[in-house]
Amino acid sequence: MNKKWLNKSLLTAVFVSMVVTGCGGSSSNGANSVTTESPANAAPEELAPDNSEPSPERTVMALGSRATLAQARPVNEHEARNWQSYQRAPTHTHAVTLPADTITLRDGIELFVKVSLPGFSANEPAQGRFPVVLTQTSYNTSVGQFIPELGGANEFLVKRGYAHVVVDVRGTGNSGGNWEAFGEIEQADYLEVVEWVVDQPWAEDSIGVEGISYLGITAILTSQLNHPAIKASFPIVPIGDGYRDIVFTGGNVNATFIPSWMALVSGLGLLPVELLPTSPTAFLQAIPERLTGAVVDFQVPTILKALLGASDTAFDEEFWAVRSPIEKVDSINVPTFIVGGLFDLFQRSEPLWFERLSGRVPVKLLIGPWTHIEAAGIPDDGLPRDGVPTLDQMRLQWFDEYVMGLDTDVEQQPNVTQYILGLERYETTSQWPHPDIQAQRYFLGESGTMTEMLPASESELSTLQQPLNGLCSFSTTQWTAGLTGLLPIPCLEDNRLSELAALKFELDAPAGGLYLNGPMQADLWVSTTAFDVQLSVRIDLVNPNGTTTPVTNGLLTASMNAVDENRSRIIDGEMLQPWHTFRLEDRDPLTPGEIRKVSVEIFPTSVFVEPGQSLRVSINTSNVAQGLAPVLTSLIPSLLGKMTLHLGPDTPSSLVLPVVPSLGD
Repeated sequence: MNKKWLNKSLLTAVFVSMVVTGCGGSSSNGANSVTTESPANAAPEELAPDNSEPSPERTVMALGSRATLAQARPVNEHEARNWQSYQRAPTHTHAVTLPADTITLRDGIELFVKVSLPGFSANEPAQGRFPVVLTQTSYNTSVGQFIPELGGANEFLVKRGYAHVVVDVRGTGNSGGNWEAFGEIEQADYLEVVEWVVDQPWAEDSIGVEGISYLGITAILTSQLNHPAIKASFPIVPIGDGYRDIVFTGGNVNATFIPSWMALVSGLGLLPVELLPTSPTAFLQAIPERLTGAVVDFQVPTILKALLGASDTAFDEEFWAVRSPIEKVDSINVPTFIVGGLFDLFQRSEPLWFERLSGRVPVKLLIGPWTHIEAAGIPDDGLPRDGVPTLDQMRLQWFDEYVMGLDTDVEQQPNVTQYILGLERYETTSQWPHPDIQAQRYFLGESGTMTEMLPASESELSTLQQPLNGLCSFSTTQWTAGLTGLLPIPCLEDNRLSELAALKFELDAPAGGLYLNGPMQADLWVSTTAFDVQLSVRIDLVNPNGTTTPVTNGLLTASMNAVDENRSRIIDGEMLQPWHTFRLEDRDPLTPGEIRKVSVEIFPTSVFVEPGQSLRVSINTSNVAQGLAPVLTSLIPSLLGKMTLHLGPDTPSSLVLPVVPSLGD
């Protein structure tokens, strides 16, 4: 039986079992707008010159964050490059795993460590020092030895001369302590792990950090420590903003993935089996410690507070700032290769990492047509394809250049590689957002059309508010990390069923097609008979046979619509990506019958609408798969209401799209 196939099948089974267990200008006109003072650290940064790039022809506003304002960034001319093959034969025949070790931290907690070294026989590592690949996981190194994606040695790299160190983070796997998911204590542990690595007799003072999902997030956080031994980073599907990306998208708690994920981490760490032979006492202590930590300290309390709408969790407070690595992006000073997915859990932030790092360090971006698990190769990531190499080959070249110190010409590879929906192929360009992006506004009409012309008369459309829309939709597939997509259920791939009660509008593709690449924004003038309303905005391709192909989506609770224009992305005079504050003091419940403009952030994508197809926007009052309104603060106030969408010259509900005039090839 093929070992790689078996590992992927095991990983799928583990995730499925745990899920079952766990589970007209700027936007200020009429909207709840917030203006803020520039923080001390928000001054536009000096971008390092890059003589390999053409001179910039224009500037585009980069999205801000909690700590930084939106900033004008130079945009270079679009340049499509082909990927060049990079191959390097193994230098060793075996990956040899050393006896398990531990790292004793400043508070006495011990972290469990597994080390694999290059070798020429199964049991004896080669002599000497090696550059190091460091992976820190919450999914248990005991599981990782069978399923490397969860935290096991990468034999492809080890056989090419790298030592691979894999560590169970605090409170997970075989490590001691309590788990608090990227909290300040865990982040402080990363530095001690790096110090331990460089002190080992087999380690060179040169480390590349990497990993998928949680492992990729620890890689980014470790690179922000600026330890001199950290030379490069290769995070795959990393989070950027814990609040906005997934946990509280649009002020709505993700009750699909987050509880299942916490159950997964807790379940995989419940039995630290490799502690038993070496430290039976620690093994016996770990079980009640893990259960108590989950029920009393972190996992269960966090989920309950989120669902109920507790202010320190349901709003964007310090808890989320600490767990949003992109807030410290300016601390990263090492070459970084970002891998993301068009339907990933962290779809929103993956291109933002590239944008914020551009001009600071060497950086590349690959966005595939993937859900979260597909980016991990489950069942397959489809690479190589269209000249794009495998992730192992990309990672090898990246680390060979910046960690091993070889001359690989990696800087000549494309800066940005994106899969284009509709065309169903990869394209490359020089920057993100696309250098030729234009913000174009399309107005929604009573007849279900989208046009560039402002409607001449007022009209309105209504739908009843109910909180369970989207139960069987592609959103369920995306926000279960892709797991339900493995099931042969049509409504999980085609959104027509979930859009039956939605308000729908379509834009026919012009003769040359329509190319969209970047974030989007829906400006909706709405009223309700209740005191709040959730607004779900789906974007689909409508095919000539009537079926739909999911593209992207957005979600926002109307009372959380406060927008900080100084942090929002404005292009060509149009706001294309709003920065919502999500602060308690900015929450503004609706008055029944009040007409309010609500600006919904729609996550970035890349899609080509072929002639004969149309682009559909469907507007509904919930998307439970993506986010559930907190019960006390938003769900109860929105029940039994009717939402009305207002159209016309005084209430111009519209969509701002990231139009690229041509593919440029």
